[in-house]
Amino acid sequence: MTEPSQYRLNKFISDTGFCSRRQADKYIEQGLVTVNGVIAPVGLKVSASDVVAIQGKPLKDKPTRVYLAYHKPVGVTCTTERHIKGNIIDAIGYPERIFPIGRLDKPSEGLIFLTNDGDIVNKVLRAGNAHEKEYTVTVNKPITANFIQKMASGVPVLDTVTLPCRVSQVSKNTFKIILTQGLNRQIRRMTEYLGYDVIKLKRTRIMHVRLADLRAGQWRLLDKYELAQMEQLVQHSSKTACDDNSNPQDIEE
Repeated sequence: MTEPSQYRLNKFISDTGFCSRRQADKYIEQGLVTVNGVIAPVGLKVSASDVVAIQGKPLKDKPTRVYLAYHKPVGVTCTTERHIKGNIIDAIGYPERIFPIGRLDKPSEGLIFLTNDGDIVNKVLRAGNAHEKEYTVTVNKPITANFIQKMASGVPVLDTVTLPCRVSQVSKNTFKIILTQGLNRQIRRMTEYLGYDVIKLKRTRIMHVRLADLRAGQWRLLDKYELAQMEQLVQHSSKTACDDNSNPQDIEE
């Protein structure tokens, strides 16, 4: 007799679209998850026939996967916690449960993905997967060739040195930068180290998806061509953090 397929509990939860794997782990650690009426231990594996509930509410069947591109305005906070004023979930008002892939700092604007697909989140986020993010940045004083060279070659921040990246000058005070890292407030920390302050920061591209003419506050569903290309880009990406015990880096600029 064939044994039913089993999955890590955190993956099972994220696949329903309830939350990401990281958040699922938190629920499990807090004793808020039950399997067949019994509080679930960390590391438990479950099958499709098991009844999984969070805070007493059984999870619904796996929904159709949703992928949104959103132009986050300045002032919106990238959190799913609804009690926080200006949270990204209320700002979008999407009728189904979704969560952001990574973050953008509150004073920043630009492209961010939201989804109900917990399996893809860390594959996009992890710096080791080298998925590009492009930004346009305006600073408080004229940019020099030395500034461009140092930004591109690596800057000491957060007890490390940033990876080499592509940087080009756009105008007297504005430059473009393409990162594969996502250290906390990375661009702001890099410019501050070199004696500059960020006046405006906009993310214009994630991997192959561009912000284009999407206005601040607008969102759209990724089209089938973008989704097909995304599947190709992440198919060889490293396992998610909850599978290989590594931690993805949050994209927060």
